[in-house]
Amino acid sequence: MFYNRKVAYYTLGCKLNFSETSAISRSLTDNGYTKVDFSERADYYIINTCSVTDNADKKCKNIVKQAKKINPEAKVVIIGCYAQLKPEEIAGINGVDLVLGANEKFNLHEHLDKIGEEAKVIAGPIKEVGFYSEAFSYGERTRSFVKIQDGCDYFCSFCTIPLARGRSRSSSINKTLDLVEKVAQTKVKEIVLTGVNIGDFGKTEDGKKHTQENFFQLVQELDKVEAIDRFRISSIEPNLLSNEIIDFVAQSKKFVPHFHIPLQSGSDNLLKLMRRKYDTALYRQRVSKIKEVMPHCCIGVDVIVGFPGETDAEFEKTMNFLKELDVSYLHVFTYSERANTKALNIEPVVPLNVRRERSKQLRILSEKKRRAFYEQYENEYAQVLLEAENDEGIMYGFTKNYIKVAVPYQEEMVNTIQKVQLSKVNRNGAMDAQILTENLIN
Repeated sequence: MFYNRKVAYYTLGCKLNFSETSAISRSLTDNGYTKVDFSERADYYIINTCSVTDNADKKCKNIVKQAKKINPEAKVVIIGCYAQLKPEEIAGINGVDLVLGANEKFNLHEHLDKIGEEAKVIAGPIKEVGFYSEAFSYGERTRSFVKIQDGCDYFCSFCTIPLARGRSRSSSINKTLDLVEKVAQTKVKEIVLTGVNIGDFGKTEDGKKHTQENFFQLVQELDKVEAIDRFRISSIEPNLLSNEIIDFVAQSKKFVPHFHIPLQSGSDNLLKLMRRKYDTALYRQRVSKIKEVMPHCCIGVDVIVGFPGETDAEFEKTMNFLKELDVSYLHVFTYSERANTKALNIEPVVPLNVRRERSKQLRILSEKKRRAFYEQYENEYAQVLLEAENDEGIMYGFTKNYIKVAVPYQEEMVNTIQKVQLSKVNRNGAMDAQILTENLIN
């Protein structure tokens, strides 16, 4: 063990990355390393990367520079999706000392003391990733991101995730319940179920076959966990979000009324080119079903703009489809070319300036959708899980249906669920609220 060696972490990308960074951090702490903030002087800087967009790649390079500026003598280690996809390229970045692939990142402590003078790459072929590693986040946020699944078998034409994380695989329901019980001991009140394709839960840990378990069965068992107040389902594919899951969430006291459902395009032509496993008719059915049984449910949507073949007419289909849908907000991704994806062979290519303009239009639509959703609840009562951040005397939290709420900061309220009366949407996009102190929920 290396006592008093200081390690700092920076995570890019998704909730899954946050859960894995937290797990790796705990492993290093158990092996004698001390965790410090990334802004502090450390002996090692660990950067967990994403490679969904070009911006994530560029940001990785900037973070390496930041680390070396804080401590020029520090060792910089790159892990994550970008590290698996382009290890040699990353090794060439000035300041990088070690690059670990998907198979190697969970054994980080075994590699730190072997870092030499030249950048070293330890990243095997993604086809050789044949194990599942559990993870959960703790300490960084009020909620815990709990990993229940990894990898993907879908191979959408725009996506590099199967190349970075390997085939779909997951743990068993019993092991997942044991992990959740471990998280419950940390006093966390809300768990967000996360993974690459969580609706595909039920593959073996090596991803080679299906088990008799599935995501709906997992949800049913998690709903029985007494020590957790809330469970939130993160992004789930529309073809895997069954009516039985929707109906169960509607009557559950633990699972909150909030779904994030990737759409990517409102054009059936583009959905085929993207190699998605649904069409707009199925997507519309899912939204209608949710709103039928949970009118108050928050629905988030992923959309890609500027995908090859997206003419003005095809983009208009997406805009009109989203305007008609009763959804609450959008996550808008501007398409960027990714090596070794099928989309590179699709034409015509959409000019960058057109991609940016379409992205802007969708972001404006998203803000309108979010505000309209929030405004339905003016003067209503809600239960809010309050977070630790003190933003100039204001603290924030989220209702069950994912409305961001702002109240005056009170330290004793951190990580508690409070009953509030919602007021109006403020200029920062959150809803101002008043805590009803006579009705505390601890």
